[in-house]
Amino acid sequence: MIKKTLLIFSMALMVISGKGQTSAEKYMFDGAFPVMLDSLQAEMTYPLAWGNSDIKEFGLWRSTARAKLNEEMLTPPLPARSYDMKVVATEKRKGYTARKIEFNLTRYSRVLAYELIPDGKGPHPAVLLLHDHGGHFSIGKEKMIRPFGVPDSVMKDADNWSGVCYGKQFVGDYLASNGYVVLCTDAPFWGDRGVKGGSTGDMYKYVAGNFMLIGRNLSAWMNFEDVYAADFMAQLPEVDANRLGCMGHSMGAYRAWMLSALSDKIKVGVAICWMHTAKYQLNKEYGLKKHEEWANLIPGIRRYLDYPHIASIACPKPMMFINGRDDKLFPPISVTSAYKTMHDVWDSQGAGDRLYTEIMDMGHWCGSEVQAKALAFLNKWL
Repeated sequence: MIKKTLLIFSMALMVISGKGQTSAEKYMFDGAFPVMLDSLQAEMTYPLAWGNSDIKEFGLWRSTARAKLNEEMLTPPLPARSYDMKVVATEKRKGYTARKIEFNLTRYSRVLAYELIPDGKGPHPAVLLLHDHGGHFSIGKEKMIRPFGVPDSVMKDADNWSGVCYGKQFVGDYLASNGYVVLCTDAPFWGDRGVKGGSTGDMYKYVAGNFMLIGRNLSAWMNFEDVYAADFMAQLPEVDANRLGCMGHSMGAYRAWMLSALSDKIKVGVAICWMHTAKYQLNKEYGLKKHEEWANLIPGIRRYLDYPHIASIACPKPMMFINGRDDKLFPPISVTSAYKTMHDVWDSQGAGDRLYTEIMDMGHWCGSEVQAKALAFLNKWL
């Protein structure tokens, strides 16, 4: 009788309070989404974004936002004490020379890179190329510059990948034939810098988790190394440091606008097929339903800045962003939103003519037509 009375009393309280739930929640996640996703995203107000921040002087905002970004990227790798660059091999190509070089990128890593140098008297304008992800880890720098002096399997791999993403045209060789010094290294986990025994997507997640346990962020480590690579390139005698740009596709595009935001050595940036907003990146209707990519994950910065806000730290530099209308990774609704955010920033600084954005009728792609647009942009500003 007592139990029955208590049950009736509890039900009456639920009716009075308007609560229809009769038990504790049975789950916290609906598939890969937290059930409170909408509420959590509503709390992401990006208080440090230009226009949201209390800082009204753009130069001060820019330095403050960059400092916060650096802070959230966690501890950077120690820079190399000296580059100690050595030329390993050379190959003459039509209008330029390909060099395979080694140099100390950080205190921990000596890397192999490809450099292309145009014929004629320098110093020349230059582009640091940043390779893609593609879930394809066996090569990195070879995705952007045609390799030489490598096993047939590597050459075949590079040729095949140039067809997958680049219209069978190596971006680096295309730029070098048009007068640019070009450099490309492997990002951590790709090519020569992969996992002993072979790199896989699952292993990348484990490596990223282990980096966190030692107070580092693997994604940010890649960005820091890109900054160091730009520093290295700027001091090469064949490079005009006042005409140094960067370019990348997919993950390389993410790296390109991150580098443009982080380094004043970079004067112009070109990003092909990577611009988004967090709202649509993790969204029940648009974007990826299961975010499993650690190569662009710097969690703490999301408390302050979204992707286009970070890219806007590069303002007033000339920047090009091209995305594909049929790109399943970056839905146009998200890209358009990000583009508007960036245009508002560049326009606010009287630099609207320096920001070029376009959504082309294509998928996730950086073929010859896209490369031609990028070259024209680089020629205009470098």
